[in-house]
Amino acid sequence: MTLNTRLPSLLQIGLVLGTFLCLASAFTISFGLPVQLALFSGWFLVITLGLYLGHAYEDLEKAAYKGIHDGMSAILILLSVGVLTGTWVSGGIVPSIIYFGLNSISPLLFLPTAVLICSVTALATGTSWGAAGTAGIAMMGIGQGMGIPAPVTAGAVLSGVYFGDKLSPLSDSVILASSMSGVKVPSHIRKMLPISLSSYLITIVLFGVAGLQYGQNIDLHQINQITLALASHFHISWVSLIPPAVVIVLLARNKPAFPVISFGAALGSLWAYFFQGQDPIEAVRSAWLLTSPDTGIHVLDQLLSSGGMYNMLGSLAVIIFGLGFGGLLDKVGILSAIAQRMEKRIKNETSLTCFTIATAFMGNLLGSAMYVSLILTPRLLANTYDRMKADRHLLSRNSEFGGTLTSGMVPWSDNGIFMAGVLGVSTFEYFPYMWLSFSCIVVAILVSYLAPGTGQTEEISKSNFIENNNQLETEV
Repeated sequence: MTLNTRLPSLLQIGLVLGTFLCLASAFTISFGLPVQLALFSGWFLVITLGLYLGHAYEDLEKAAYKGIHDGMSAILILLSVGVLTGTWVSGGIVPSIIYFGLNSISPLLFLPTAVLICSVTALATGTSWGAAGTAGIAMMGIGQGMGIPAPVTAGAVLSGVYFGDKLSPLSDSVILASSMSGVKVPSHIRKMLPISLSSYLITIVLFGVAGLQYGQNIDLHQINQITLALASHFHISWVSLIPPAVVIVLLARNKPAFPVISFGAALGSLWAYFFQGQDPIEAVRSAWLLTSPDTGIHVLDQLLSSGGMYNMLGSLAVIIFGLGFGGLLDKVGILSAIAQRMEKRIKNETSLTCFTIATAFMGNLLGSAMYVSLILTPRLLANTYDRMKADRHLLSRNSEFGGTLTSGMVPWSDNGIFMAGVLGVSTFEYFPYMWLSFSCIVVAILVSYLAPGTGQTEEISKSNFIENNNQLETEV
């Protein structure tokens, strides 16, 4: 904030954000209009407020551009995952995984197995998007083949990928949350383990119970139809598992996600040519848009035609507008103004935990991106934690729970749009089944109430936080 600008009042914030949320809800729910239009309109709502508060238009425009620039890695990964899913379907990789899964995974144990497979993939690769775009898509296909409702399977996939993502030292969200809070990555992960593991066990049990319910109604005839359709349209082979193995190994060795996923997509085109007998032009074209295989099974056709970069362009527009919207909110000071006014109500560790998680969720809701949430939350609340002599590990943990685990719940956020597009299930449909996210947040609040002070075991220097913060800003 400069000398000629001022923070917005609560009335002004309420009018702007209330109008934006009404637009977003009306556009997506009532009128069936794309959320991109709501985010586009939201830019001008915040710009108008910023001009009224004394900001120059050029500064506001630069803030929007900076928000987009800060999330450029997410944009590149989004496009590369779109290419990868297209070539992996065309190359028979996804169909082979679905085929083997339908023939080997017990329907009664499928849901907890899906959680486990996706969590291990995300833990090894450090990316929830990459895990959802590979193992997640395969689990969706297997689940639909077994007749399990797609939203339930999507909930199991998301529970797995977010668990693995937030405990992986390779994860960008882990690095961001710890760096912005001034703590080291290993200790940040270690502090999250007790709550994360207990919540993970709760989630496995819940999906195990759900699996018992749905597994008893499995139509084995439908499974046989799908496996026969896959075998008749694709060359099913264990060789098809090589590209996923290569991608997972490279990501696990801390190689950058964008070139690795793109390399995996190139392998998919090669597999389409050499093992599926496709024309080389068509093998490459699948990176842009898939042609439905016309298996005669609607669910399978829909799944096998959802990949390619073209199908990610709508999500790309949402992420660009969302990142810019978050940059404008930061520049105008909307989240800062809310945090300053709410800070007075923080009296103990429980209220501090609740407020941190709520602030991180608000970063996703209003900033439309996990990066916005994980950057702004520690910035806004670091001084509050220091004033209350609370360990910064508590700040990093709560920022991660409120930011990473809720990012897929917002239909217009980068994660919400990506997960809905990749898994083929709308955010509102899979939201009730994100059981790991709910259990982690509930357990974190209960721990802060029943055992306050458990996070205050390591002293963190303020200079270390400032140094990490400045370094991160320089890199961005």
